[in-house]
Amino acid sequence: MKKFINHVDAVLRESLSGLQAAHADILTVHFDPTFVRRAELKPDKVALISGGGTGHEPLHTGYVGQGMLDAACTGQVFTSPTPDQMLAAAEAVHTGAGVLFIVKNYAGDSMNFQMASEMLDIENATVIVNDDVAVQNSTHTTGRRGVAGTLVVEKIVGAAAEAGLNLAQCKAMGDRVNRATASMGVAFTSCTVPAAGRATFDIGDDEMEFGVGIHGEPGRRREPVRPAQSIVDELLECILTDLKPEPGAEVLLHVNGFGATPLMELYLLHHCAGQTLAARGLKVVRSLVGNHTTALDMAGASLTVTVMDSELLRLWDAPVRTASLRWN
Repeated sequence: MKKFINHVDAVLRESLSGLQAAHADILTVHFDPTFVRRAELKPDKVALISGGGTGHEPLHTGYVGQGMLDAACTGQVFTSPTPDQMLAAAEAVHTGAGVLFIVKNYAGDSMNFQMASEMLDIENATVIVNDDVAVQNSTHTTGRRGVAGTLVVEKIVGAAAEAGLNLAQCKAMGDRVNRATASMGVAFTSCTVPAAGRATFDIGDDEMEFGVGIHGEPGRRREPVRPAQSIVDELLECILTDLKPEPGAEVLLHVNGFGATPLMELYLLHHCAGQTLAARGLKVVRSLVGNHTTALDMAGASLTVTVMDSELLRLWDAPVRTASLRWN
């Protein structure tokens, strides 16, 4: 294993310290319990909190700031944060309008956020993100997994909260975006968890894992690597079969890298996906390409499609200022 590490046990703390030093104008990091919070809070705004294990950066810590999350709780690599982290984060960023938890549908995350929700003495609600159409159940979830579509939910609901929508409205918006979003991914390699020191699974040089999860969980099947267009066509077939968009629908296309895939290849996937979507009578009106929901050093990518309307487009286009996503 070759990684930039001092000590395995110090990876999370030192990484978060670097995040804070690089973006002190946007966020601040608290330890014991650990969470990242927005540097400047907005009074009487619904506080958005998400989180998960380290290893998916920039999700979630990279999206703390104006127009997105007010706080993110982070656990050790691929390990859920604990309820005490979530409670501390909620109490630190609550400004009078309630707290909305945005939770990826993994067993540990769901259980710990639910415990925090029940213990929190502040009005709160939860949005469960389950956009992965690869499998209905896995060893990590009950039902579908939450993957790269989480970013879309965080961006749109973040804009809604910034605009002054109340807790019930933000919750409804999150559920609405989740229903309009579907994702699926493929991996060429596994990932290496620092504490383990070896790849999570072994895969041949000429093989790919189709429908892989963001922790290295197995997908639908393993098969020989195919041309990019063939891979994209099957991913989109699964996604569109789930979403069932109307002909002529406008969509957001998010091409997400798992950490070790060059942008050259991610933009090639966007090209292929755009052709397929156009052939299906769908119009790509917004795009996001890059490594946003990663799996450490995994080589691979996922496609996410969100069916948009004028309100969702307005919220997607709203200003955002975080460490990893900024516009307007």
